[in-house]
Amino acid sequence: MARLLWPPLRVLLLLEVAAAVSFLHHRYEEMVQALFRVQNECPYVTRIYSVGRSVEGRHLYVLEFSDFPGIHEPLEPEFKYVGNMHGNEVLGRELLLQLSEFLCEEYRRGSERVTRLIHDTRIHIMPSMNPDGYEVAAKQGPDSIGYLTGRNNANGVDLNRNFPDLNTFMYYNGEISGPNHHIPLPDNWKSQVEPETLAVIQWISNYNFVLSANLHGGAVVANYPYDKSQDTRFRSHRRTVNTPTPDDKLFQKLAKTYSYAHGWMHRGWNCGDYFADGITNGASWYSLSKGMQDFNYLYTNCFEITLELSCNKFPPEEDLERQWMANREALVAFIEEIHQGIKGMVSDENNNGIAGAVISVQGISHDVTSGDMGDYFRLLLPGTYTVTASAEGYQSQTVTTTVGPAAPSLVHFQLKQDVARKPPERKTSGSRMNHKALQKKVVPRATHRGTKR
Repeated sequence: MARLLWPPLRVLLLLEVAAAVSFLHHRYEEMVQALFRVQNECPYVTRIYSVGRSVEGRHLYVLEFSDFPGIHEPLEPEFKYVGNMHGNEVLGRELLLQLSEFLCEEYRRGSERVTRLIHDTRIHIMPSMNPDGYEVAAKQGPDSIGYLTGRNNANGVDLNRNFPDLNTFMYYNGEISGPNHHIPLPDNWKSQVEPETLAVIQWISNYNFVLSANLHGGAVVANYPYDKSQDTRFRSHRRTVNTPTPDDKLFQKLAKTYSYAHGWMHRGWNCGDYFADGITNGASWYSLSKGMQDFNYLYTNCFEITLELSCNKFPPEEDLERQWMANREALVAFIEEIHQGIKGMVSDENNNGIAGAVISVQGISHDVTSGDMGDYFRLLLPGTYTVTASAEGYQSQTVTTTVGPAAPSLVHFQLKQDVARKPPERKTSGSRMNHKALQKKVVPRATHRGTKR
């Protein structure tokens, strides 16, 4: 009898050991191995690429999930997760490795939800934006690490205070009725940022990201833009100065999606702080200059929030599995939020996609632009909207559309040439767009205060 029971028991023991081993803190080499292991297990729906290197030469690796890795498909939105921006805030790094394994495993076993998500979304996962800082923190260990040890990069710079300060330009523009979107970078910006920041800026400039989250630690709350208060008098004081974007209600909904899918974030009381619904406007918490989430909103088409995920910046390994179970549903549900609002193609009279066309929504003073192939994505809450597409050298077109709660509405624009002005040479998709075929690609939705960020 003992011989008959031994092999099954041995298999069970191996499975238990394998499951336990995955909930470990991963140093840089181990993290890279984990990413390549996932890519090896799901080679047809994953791709690994590097956006650049850290100060000490470590790659900033990204794991991509898509049914066509490495290719942008028209009308398929681009999503990103970024972890470990502060080297000593490590839970996000481990959660993103777990998420990568989870997506691969669920896809392999035929999960309808995950399969649809990967087929209809191009997902980019960067577990560590600050691998150098992580190594400093990891050498100390979770038991003896200081509150700021390893936070900065190898040059001692806080990467979440290192992006070009577009908020200042935006607030000035507001006084003269200027734009708060796609604000140009200052001429000398490259000389003012770190290698990791430069790599990320070039990354988000090359991909038309629609939705994003930046994973941090030191609190438990979903934080949304703006991070920087317009009133400079309160910048260094803990005063409540709510500074909403034109998309404030949408950002609140995005933040609540994560908070209420999380195990306890939505309860509000965490780490000695209280945040109603587990969410906060960044500037309402405290003002932060040169942060990444505001930069995404002001420079690109991407809507980004910051997720504070643990009171302990470097939680012990025995707590990692509990944290994963608390965040797993929230991480997936937040990706699914990319499939709302409106999307479509902007083309000319020959059905060539028009890149850089401006999509404006009446009543919301924040525009997005079409990508290289002419497709655009505009996140919106359910409702009826008047939307205008415009491009230099073309007559603008305005339509009224209704957005429902279940899936994005397809709204295509075909712009006629402005006979009074010859259109400039512009990048097109290089092929004609068949709008009837594109209509089939509708994406159904699946059912301690202190230094942070």
